[in-house]
Amino acid sequence: MMKLPPLASLHFFDVAARCGSFVKAAQELHVTHSAISRQIRLLEEHLGFALFERRNRAVFLTSEGKLLFQTTSSMFEQLSATVNLLNEKIESNVVSLSCEPTIAMKWLIPRLTDFYQQYPHITVHLIAAGGAIDFTKTGVDLALRRNDFKWHDDIYAVKVCTERMGLIQRPDYKNSNCSDDITLLSTTSRPNAWQTWQQLTGIDFSQNKKIAYEHFYLCIQAALAGQGVTLASFLMVVDEIASKQLIAPVGFIEEGSAYYLLAQKAPPPDSAIEIFMKWLTERINESLFITMNDKYQKK
Repeated sequence: MMKLPPLASLHFFDVAARCGSFVKAAQELHVTHSAISRQIRLLEEHLGFALFERRNRAVFLTSEGKLLFQTTSSMFEQLSATVNLLNEKIESNVVSLSCEPTIAMKWLIPRLTDFYQQYPHITVHLIAAGGAIDFTKTGVDLALRRNDFKWHDDIYAVKVCTERMGLIQRPDYKNSNCSDDITLLSTTSRPNAWQTWQQLTGIDFSQNKKIAYEHFYLCIQAALAGQGVTLASFLMVVDEIASKQLIAPVGFIEEGSAYYLLAQKAPPPDSAIEIFMKWLTERINESLFITMNDKYQKK
């Protein structure tokens, strides 16, 4: 049996035959004209017959070349279609999610192990970000966001749950209900959190010492270290509340916003995106139930 010629030579031949020109083939393949000529010559030497007639700087397929082109054109079309199908299959099992950094770090990542155990064929690509999102520029599939900004009307949005905030502290820290000397830990990412809390509860902490951190996860870490009391979403501290590393002495209170899953369009039924959305919604509401349970809130 005759040894098959190199695939690269067949590819160069197929493009040259389709273009009817070595020059055009070189432009399409981003190589030099001489590289095309060399590959065709090697292929002809391998086969033992001419594939092109060279006449007045133009090239024409010989009868053998026409027969070979019928096969290579079909072969490379099938190969391209198969590769595209494989890429689409791989991409269809990858879900990219944009999520606030603290929720991603403190809540989602620890739970992804459970997701992968249930759906080992799906991979989640996590992007830590918050605020307004441009799906076209970022290319993400989903965004978990609070409705503290206005998104376009054509955005697909599904409400997941209401936001609930709570005072968070170590069990052995001062009584945050009545003490004027507790230290407040605040974050620059939600600068009006303490003001909103005062409006909701009537508790005035305006005279208390404040320490500012850039992100909620830094405030939570400071609270774990006993530096003071912070405000945090139930999603950010559910594990520390359940393990009693931290407590929410007055519980978690609805603060007026809600969490939504946003997408550029509705996901196809039973797609990886829809599967992940359902799983995420179920886990979030499980966490809400845990933090609303009194036994996890008080000392």
